[in-house]
Amino acid sequence: MNIYVGNLPKSTDEETVRQLFEEHGEVTEVKLIKDHFTGELKGFGFITMPAKAEAEAAMEAINEHELAGNTLIVNEARPRKGGGKRRPGGGSGGRRGGGGQRRNSW
Repeated sequence: MNIYVGNLPKSTDEETVRQLFEEHGEVTEVKLIKDHFTGELKGFGFITMPAKAEAEAAMEAINEHELAGNTLIVNEARPRKGGGKRRPGGGSGGRRGGGGQRRNSW
């Protein structure tokens, strides 16, 4: 089961989050989301727990748990919109502007 955890302190690391969730069962993955440019934690992440019962117990126990002064928000992660990976660039396909009207000069 994929779990969302939000309002994480900027000082948190993956090992701290893993230990918090492992108190309730097996954790197969911890992914904390970081800013692409600064590398600073964005304040949320995702935890994968294979056993649904353990994941539900962890969500119930850790939701509203305080970690380094922050009250955590924990719930089941929602699937990403659009089927997954983001596409680089805008949606214009690389084309820009309309060019205006053209006048014939003959």
